[in-house]
Amino acid sequence: MMKRISILLFTLTIAMLAFTLTLREVRRWRIMDAVQAADRHAAGNLPTERASQDSWPEGPSIDQSRQTAITRAINDVAPAVVGITVNSIRVNASPYANDPLFRMLLPEWYNQKVQSLGSGFIYDPEGYIITNAHVAEGATEITVTLAGGEQYPGEIVGIDQKTDVALIKIKADQPFPAVRLGDSESIILGEWVVALGNPFGLFSESREPIATLGIVSSIHMDFGIQRSGRLYQNMIQTDASINSGNSGGPLVTADGKVIGMNTFIFTGGGQSAGSIGIGFAMPINAAVAIVKELREKGYIDRTYTTGLSIQNIDNYLASVLKVDRNSGVIIVEVEKDSPAEIAGLKVGDIVIGIDSQRVHSTTDIFNYIREKDLRRGDQVTLRVLRDGKRIDFNVGLEAK
Repeated sequence: MMKRISILLFTLTIAMLAFTLTLREVRRWRIMDAVQAADRHAAGNLPTERASQDSWPEGPSIDQSRQTAITRAINDVAPAVVGITVNSIRVNASPYANDPLFRMLLPEWYNQKVQSLGSGFIYDPEGYIITNAHVAEGATEITVTLAGGEQYPGEIVGIDQKTDVALIKIKADQPFPAVRLGDSESIILGEWVVALGNPFGLFSESREPIATLGIVSSIHMDFGIQRSGRLYQNMIQTDASINSGNSGGPLVTADGKVIGMNTFIFTGGGQSAGSIGIGFAMPINAAVAIVKELREKGYIDRTYTTGLSIQNIDNYLASVLKVDRNSGVIIVEVEKDSPAEIAGLKVGDIVIGIDSQRVHSTTDIFNYIREKDLRRGDQVTLRVLRDGKRIDFNVGLEAK
């Protein structure tokens, strides 16, 4: 009995082993069939060994892959970027001015020849160069260096101290390379920009402009009128490195268009006078508007008229009009056919606001127009008090 059971178990074991081996073989055959089918399919889509290597598509070379939108933008603009060297005379007090004896023998003041550096860019093939006023002002001699090292004497066409814009002209028998101007009203916050120029005079060493890369960090930055009298408004902020000598150079987008003129930076203070990644550029639209008038006249005409005569409200007028003394200014005269008369303003109207800014005195109106650098052709909205009602009037500024 035991012998029969042993034989049966042995038979079952052999059968199970054979079945397992059979399953493995079947699986292996199926895998091999699938691989062979895949090979046959691929062979139908790929070049055969006899196919020429020329039939394979060629990828970009390493040199081509290094070319980017940024390098192309720099290559496009660089020929029109210039280094500017300015010689000027600085009047200094004599170190012996406080000494009674030496003051009798030596002059109290003496002239010192100084040299400063800046940047600029040619915006017109005729040789017109845009730069900052603080680069060119006081110049007795200007030397303009182009990419490649060519140098030309520069002539000041016009300077506007208030907006810190200057226009310089160089002459040659052939046209100069010029930049492409962009639209500073269409700037994208965070887009890539390149600052090009002559930091620390390195332009002369490399014979080409120095490029630094960054983004547009912010727009519409208003700093108002500075102690120098310059007005910086609607500025473009960038973290592209801007240093001494970069002033007047272009700020360029990745498509090779100038959207701003590098103007000033914030520094770390103390011993740090270099870039900390906070630089500001004047919008190119504003710069071109100034340059256009400089090219026509050599100066900016800020004379204007509205046809209004206004007066502060003193205690007597306040009591008669039954208003507060600082409630605004009163119109005492409106010229015939003037912008004010055309707008509908009348004698006796009390001006209480200009472009949503509160008005307390005549100084408020004049300061607002000066700080906004409004000129003939611009328009302001005056809010007046008439018969107890507040009414807005749009008044144009016209040439005198």
